[in-house]
Amino acid sequence: MTSLLLIAPSVLAVAVFVYGFIGFTAFASLTKWDALAPDFTFVGLRNYVRLFETVRFQIDLRNTVTFTGFFLVSCLSLGFLLAVLLDQRIRAEGVFRSIFLFPLALSFIVTGVVWRWLLNPGSVQLGSTGINLLLDRIGLGLLKSGWYTDPKFGIKAVVIAATWQMSGYVMAMYLAGLRGIPEELREAARVDGASSFQVYRHIVVPLLNPITLGAVIILGHISLKIFDLVVAMTGPGPGFSSDVPAFFMFDTTFRGNNFAQGAGIAIILLVMIAVLIVPYLVYSLRTETQR
Repeated sequence: MTSLLLIAPSVLAVAVFVYGFIGFTAFASLTKWDALAPDFTFVGLRNYVRLFETVRFQIDLRNTVTFTGFFLVSCLSLGFLLAVLLDQRIRAEGVFRSIFLFPLALSFIVTGVVWRWLLNPGSVQLGSTGINLLLDRIGLGLLKSGWYTDPKFGIKAVVIAATWQMSGYVMAMYLAGLRGIPEELREAARVDGASSFQVYRHIVVPLLNPITLGAVIILGHISLKIFDLVVAMTGPGPGFSSDVPAFFMFDTTFRGNNFAQGAGIAIILLVMIAVLIVPYLVYSLRTETQR
């Protein structure tokens, strides 16, 4: 009884401030609340139908798919490569590990501001700046781009900044996994004539699958609800080229005062994240039960 009383305040707080507000948001998305004054007239799924017919929201969903795809591939690839390099017991490993992890200590707001400066394409009057200036100096001017000001590039510029911040985290996960693989397994494979590439392909990578799955869940969750990096770095961009559902929700709710539609976007984001995370939680629970 005492234990129940101790956890009761936490349970009550979670029930009210998490699940209660989720329920209220879901209810608000089914109403006609499109002004500062609440209007709880029930309209069913009309707000959701309007959302999926809105061109901006369609672009946002495409941007989310593009961002998620590039973000996952780049973070996993770069993180794994860095982990493999550090796993070679190089000198000053601790220094390099700290350098690779340093971006993780920054907020997405700081990262967005810094990369907005770096990816500033410059102007005719001022000339090239940031990355474009560097490309000019090393003779690779053909690679210059408008970055986030180019509608064709748009959301991919945000991917660069997000990858810079999160690849170190993936590196740490993979490095921990690599250090947990017994050296005897690798040595046995080499004795049997396996090359280094074959050792990684057939032994190391399969053993790292649980870490890869965990990284995908974490990075996918971040990519689906990305907001602060977009706000600080690009905003919606030209032609909504770097817009995302979370930013559209902010615009709709707090600038347009259309609270019902904003709540609808929030619920769609919740469903998208749940589709990603819930199967992983079920899988983890079953795995723990089998053990």
